[in-house]
Amino acid sequence: MSMFDILLQHVEHQPEKAVTIHEGQETSYLQLTQMARRLGGYFRSKGLNQGDVVALLLGNSDMFVTCYFACQAAGVSVLPINTRLVPREIEYILNHSGAKLLVYGPEFGETVEELLPSIPLIQQFIYVEGPETLRGIPIRQAIYESDELAVTSFHDNDTAVIFYTSGTTGKPKGVMLSHNNCKAIAKMWKEAMELEKSERVLIVAPLFHCAAAHVFMLPTIQAGGTLVIEKGFSTKQAMEAIQHYDITVFFGVPAMYTLLLNQPDLHTIHVPHLRMLTYGAAPMPYELIKKVKQIFPQVKVQNLYGQTENAPGATTLKDPYALSKIGSVGQPLPGCQVRIVDDEGFEVPIGEVGEIVVKGPHVMKGYLNNPEATAFAMRDGWMLSGDLGRMDDEGFLYIVDRKKDMIIRGGENIYPIEVEEVLFEIPVVLEAAVIGMPHEVYGEVPKACVVIKDGNALTEEEVIAFCEERLAKYKVPFHVEFLDALPRNASGKVLKTVLRGQEGT
Repeated sequence: MSMFDILLQHVEHQPEKAVTIHEGQETSYLQLTQMARRLGGYFRSKGLNQGDVVALLLGNSDMFVTCYFACQAAGVSVLPINTRLVPREIEYILNHSGAKLLVYGPEFGETVEELLPSIPLIQQFIYVEGPETLRGIPIRQAIYESDELAVTSFHDNDTAVIFYTSGTTGKPKGVMLSHNNCKAIAKMWKEAMELEKSERVLIVAPLFHCAAAHVFMLPTIQAGGTLVIEKGFSTKQAMEAIQHYDITVFFGVPAMYTLLLNQPDLHTIHVPHLRMLTYGAAPMPYELIKKVKQIFPQVKVQNLYGQTENAPGATTLKDPYALSKIGSVGQPLPGCQVRIVDDEGFEVPIGEVGEIVVKGPHVMKGYLNNPEATAFAMRDGWMLSGDLGRMDDEGFLYIVDRKKDMIIRGGENIYPIEVEEVLFEIPVVLEAAVIGMPHEVYGEVPKACVVIKDGNALTEEEVIAFCEERLAKYKVPFHVEFLDALPRNASGKVLKTVLRGQEGT
């Protein structure tokens, strides 16, 4: 059984219920299924077969969901592309994946024309709305001029989705997730967040990213709920949507909550249906969680942790522990195993730091066309996360840092998150990130990159003095740089590689 089969089950029991709402337009479960089958029929009519790849260069919309499920209906692999990439990066992904058809938004028309000479494998183009001068055919034509496709049979281990990682350690890698991976992760998060068919989940994070697609889109559809899809995040639109659409669940990265909680009229909004605020992609500082709980005392707060390679999903910190287990990302999801191991792969004692490894039915098949990277990341069914962490005696996982982000100062290990937590205690600090900077004596020392809230002032001396009272001397930032904003990727994670690159220039 695939996610498309689950969609069909909902059509039997609630065909007219809205599965998506986008810009005020509702699409029912029946309509989504019919459109997906017709679009899947178009894919098949153009010669696409099992194992072929359809790429999506689309922003958030109801059509993204249609295309995703059309690929499932046709038995081809869907490849969502980060729309923030430059043409050269998109070119690499299209060519490396061997994609044969590209569905794109009208805002990417110029990008498509620029790429055309360098993407010879793309045989067909479909655009979502826009002028007829765009390359290919409009998606409505592809849908309504095709016959409904009987769902194609395929194996559970066939590749359903390919997500390319951010490529912070080299060229991006294509994470292959099977139909079984997708079904497993949908079930895990549905159970972990206790999603019901009454849910109305607000999507503001990009659907081309695995978090929005597989932690919220798939589990909500598995539960039979409704997705309210916004093109992106803005504090005003998010607040309006939560109220207008009776949103029950919202997901945001910590930076979004920082912006929301600094809105002067936040206390005036009425959100009787909102039951859960979820967050992930980066640690949520204690003060921020406390403020969320103060402003929305009736709403549960839940942390979500995982990587693209595990669909994504590893652990979750539920509301009862939000303030008592600060720094923890919770306990393993149902059906997921998590261990902490040393460099030799042996499990370390409780409380000791090691690499987090994950095992379960949701863990990726491997990296597309990259057996060496697959062999390095997968050991006897366990996926090496690249994150350093520790487990407490109650089975709660704590992320210490990315293995590659750890700073070694004169032989002493410094985990940036420790310093960042202290920086967030400074009332006028909006955002903060800590990286290593070269030092002729110690090898490297910590450097703080800080964004100050509007209308406030802060000096390097004040930051260092604040840290000296709360941290061991070797952990105190050697230098403080004030920035207008921190560079982030599409999932909201701070791009420390960019910060380190700026340090080197």
